[in-house]
Amino acid sequence: MVYFEAIANSIDANADLIDIFIKINAYNQPDTLSIEIVDNGEGFNEENFYKFSNLLETEENDHKGIGRLVFLNYFKQIEVESIYENKLRKFQFTSSFKGKSEITEIENSNKKTSLKFIGYTGQKVKQYDYLRPTAIRKSILLKFYPLLYSLKIRNKNLSIKIHLETKEPNPEKNFYNENKELNINSLPDFKVEKIPATGLDLFKDLELHYSIKTNHQDQATITAICADGRTVDMEIISKNSIPQGYEIIFLLISDFFTGKVNPSRETLEISDIELKTVKRLFREKVTEILNDNIPAIQERNKKTNEILTNQYPHLQGYFEKKSVGLIDKEKSLEIAQKKFFNAQKEILEATNLTDNQYEQSLEVSSRLLTEYILYRSKIINKLKQIDIKNKEQDIHNIIVPMRKSFQKSQFMNDLYQNNAWLLDDKYMSYSVILSDLEMDKLLQKITEEESLTEKDENRPDIAIVFSNDPLKTEKVDVVIVELKKLGLPLERKNDIVVQLVRRATKLLEYYQNKIQRIWFYGIIDLDKPFIRLLKGFGFAELYSNDTVLYKPQDIYMEDDFKIPIGIYIQSFDAFLKDAESRNSTFLNILKEGLKQNND
Repeated sequence: MVYFEAIANSIDANADLIDIFIKINAYNQPDTLSIEIVDNGEGFNEENFYKFSNLLETEENDHKGIGRLVFLNYFKQIEVESIYENKLRKFQFTSSFKGKSEITEIENSNKKTSLKFIGYTGQKVKQYDYLRPTAIRKSILLKFYPLLYSLKIRNKNLSIKIHLETKEPNPEKNFYNENKELNINSLPDFKVEKIPATGLDLFKDLELHYSIKTNHQDQATITAICADGRTVDMEIISKNSIPQGYEIIFLLISDFFTGKVNPSRETLEISDIELKTVKRLFREKVTEILNDNIPAIQERNKKTNEILTNQYPHLQGYFEKKSVGLIDKEKSLEIAQKKFFNAQKEILEATNLTDNQYEQSLEVSSRLLTEYILYRSKIINKLKQIDIKNKEQDIHNIIVPMRKSFQKSQFMNDLYQNNAWLLDDKYMSYSVILSDLEMDKLLQKITEEESLTEKDENRPDIAIVFSNDPLKTEKVDVVIVELKKLGLPLERKNDIVVQLVRRATKLLEYYQNKIQRIWFYGIIDLDKPFIRLLKGFGFAELYSNDTVLYKPQDIYMEDDFKIPIGIYIQSFDAFLKDAESRNSTFLNILKEGLKQNND
């Protein structure tokens, strides 16, 4: 702000040469800091000295009349020497300044004004950039772009030179003796686009002045409002929204902004509605210009949208079609999720659905189903990581978590934990009962004659699915899953059929006259010797992406009462690939449906 105010005063005084001299022994010795700003402007003649001495007295809307007070925020005193009209005026600007000065007649007619800032009041310098000529040059350029550019197009000259002198450089922070120059002749030529001020002052249209050029050394992105001869930052483009290697400047200019900035010229003082409108108009035009001038933006945005649509098909149609610069993947996803949530909220809160809301409810339902099918894909991918080192319980917990009970009444709450669909989607309508008190008794009963020495935690790897509560319903159907870890020897595999039949018998005894049908699934590491053995026992191969063998069998109870059971022995690959195939079919159907609805 010290530099900005001094430079603004120099330009107001029609200076075309400005030198900034910064001296400091070391960055960590702020008490040694001194700054001198010298220009060749009109100087402190009687009129200018009067203006300086009388704060708040200004003639134009774009001058606030209090900017020079910033000097005293950081320095105890400013020694001023100004040569003008063969006169030398000297005075000290301090907190007790009374508008007095000393004037001496001299023969030198070369105009020169010097402001020496002495007695830095801060305990430290907050940033190296406040002292580095490269950083100061960039800040001056950003702050005064509209003013500098207006001087250029009027064929004026202006050179601002920044000099740093230090006794203890710090190369790691790019802090060393350095000289930099900002000459308005090096400014790029701007193109201009008119923007109708829809929603603002109808008599004051907006003008967007912009420059887009490749620059691999000094990459920069500037988006700002021009007001009162300065720029007010307005973030329209994020730093990651532009491909590497570009210098981009967008300046929004209009008489609408004159006199509408705060005293420090850092913030626009307009209503929230006006600010929102300005940002919208600014963003829309910037988006249009970037897409027309940087083809790489459209190409990369197209790829990003394809990635988002493939990863999150249930949000297709909610992703932003237009973006200022490159699409921010995370931000785009966040916006799409919020739109989806609001669509669900609108449907759920509606008392009576209109025709439009009814159509929307069907689409929302499709999106919810797609989201669920995507979740199932993640479960399948997790199963793909199972190998010979995994225990049976690892597979068990993916299908249904051990020691957890699921009931039909809590279907939606348990939807993302109950993965019985891996066996067959029809089992999602069943109640899954695992490891509650009743199940503990059941497992103890049906395994009481078996050796459990090789079982993890002294219990079998078993999931039991009832079509209803067997204690409250007359007859139920039962699905039992037995999991075997990968890499078992043949003799251990041979036990699975006998074990399944034995457990079916025990289960029937435990739930007398309650079970009408049983389906057994044995998921095991199948190999050719074991497949031949099963076929010898009467098992037949079923259609599958790998190997599934099936055999119907009756279990006889007392009085020749028999219960039909079906035994499925399938490889882990069949279990996995068949589930993946069914799920992929659902997902593809839903994707295509959503795509057609949003084309």
